[in-house]
Amino acid sequence: MSDLQLTILKTLGEKGTIADSSAEFPEINPLTFQSALNSLASKSMIEYKTHESEKYLLNDEAQDIVANGSHEYRLLNKVLESLEGLKISEVDSFMGKNGKVAQGRAFKNGWIGKDGDKLVTKLDKDATVKDSTAEQLKEIEKTGTLANKKDLTELKKRKLITLTKVFTFSVTKGTEFALEIKQLETDITSDMITSGSWSKAEFKPYNFNSQGVIPQAGALHPLNKVREEFRQIFFSMGFSEMPSNQYVESGFWNFDALYVPQQHPARDLQDTFYLKDPVAAKAPEDKEYWDNVKLAHEGGAFGSIGYRYPWKGEESLRTVLRTHTTAISAKMLKDLAKDPKPTRLFSIDRVFRNEAVDATHLAEFHQVEGVFADYNLTLGDLIGFMQQFFSKMGVHNCRFKPTYNPYTEPSLEIYAWHGGLAKWVEIGNSGMFRPEMLQAMGLPKDMRVLGWGLSLERPTMIKYGVSNIRELLGHKVDLDFIESNPAARLDQDIF
Repeated sequence: MSDLQLTILKTLGEKGTIADSSAEFPEINPLTFQSALNSLASKSMIEYKTHESEKYLLNDEAQDIVANGSHEYRLLNKVLESLEGLKISEVDSFMGKNGKVAQGRAFKNGWIGKDGDKLVTKLDKDATVKDSTAEQLKEIEKTGTLANKKDLTELKKRKLITLTKVFTFSVTKGTEFALEIKQLETDITSDMITSGSWSKAEFKPYNFNSQGVIPQAGALHPLNKVREEFRQIFFSMGFSEMPSNQYVESGFWNFDALYVPQQHPARDLQDTFYLKDPVAAKAPEDKEYWDNVKLAHEGGAFGSIGYRYPWKGEESLRTVLRTHTTAISAKMLKDLAKDPKPTRLFSIDRVFRNEAVDATHLAEFHQVEGVFADYNLTLGDLIGFMQQFFSKMGVHNCRFKPTYNPYTEPSLEIYAWHGGLAKWVEIGNSGMFRPEMLQAMGLPKDMRVLGWGLSLERPTMIKYGVSNIRELLGHKVDLDFIESNPAARLDQDIF
């Protein structure tokens, strides 16, 4: 590098300026040349400007045409050499893979024609033929382009030329210009202090504008960033986090305790992952609770007529990958029945559904769930609380639509206006847990429980501009995407 730098300085000393680096140093790679210029410019020895242009380069086939003539021109000469005409079967023997191209262009130019199984010339004896393809390529090799855009387009179609960017540099002398490069010191050493040479040494100035090297470190996944933002929202509203690290549940806690009938479509193999080992889980220790759930399903209880079907304990104990974190909420509410009091709980963790994977669905995803228990709550409390919760996410325009859930009544779907998509988008589901579920646990009649849930993936995709969920979670995730994205702020620009 120092040799090139000295050559640049010597050229500047002789000529005063370098107007075009490519003309002065044609053999030097532009990146190598720029690196040398940057080093000299950092010492204020030179100043330079970068000039960007475009030019066409010839590939190997085009360079062969420049040297030996175009395929069609060579074929014409071969036909002219054959007094009785050139057999078509002999073309490939000397033209190789270019035989068909040569014939096609020679026919198109009106140079040759067919006579049975032979190629013959269609030119007059005194006619002169101009190899325009070779001449055009020679012009491109010299200037980098053609004035005739039609000819240029034709050569691009034939894939004989490629467009490339060319960088050249103009260089002038700097304030510290010299023909020699001084080696500036970067640090004061103990030897300099001992000898006193530091007082005469020249030091390289500090560059306070330089960027530091980004340290190699781990990075939080965007889902974890949004998850943490949700956690802080819940904590700010007085919620406690439920333990959610048990992915395998019994059908009892995942379905039956939530008053989901055993014939419900959600319990089919097409929707739920069932385990082969272990096949069955243990029944709840509270026999009275077990009987209450059975009674609520079969014959009705707690003001309900039930589903009126024979409830099977073995079906209830089949093991599943939990389909929702509400199974955790059911266990926590059962514990709450021992000492009923106003309680706020939440969980954020993975759930599993036997669904076909596409741009918006995965077989596993994250559910954000909140549970609010208190006395004499109403549907108005649910709507008001939902508005308060989502306002902390930056969602201030919500709509609520009645829906059906087996374990909540009434139930509401939650919609928000998405300005980017210009439409209402469903962002969650909510409802008031049914008496058949709560009173079977032993909770008081006047204690109501509000519940709501939403996916973690949807707000994350909106926040980070991801259109395909498989780019957010799974083996297709770009690690640069994970490393470069900032922390989440749900109250800014999510809707």
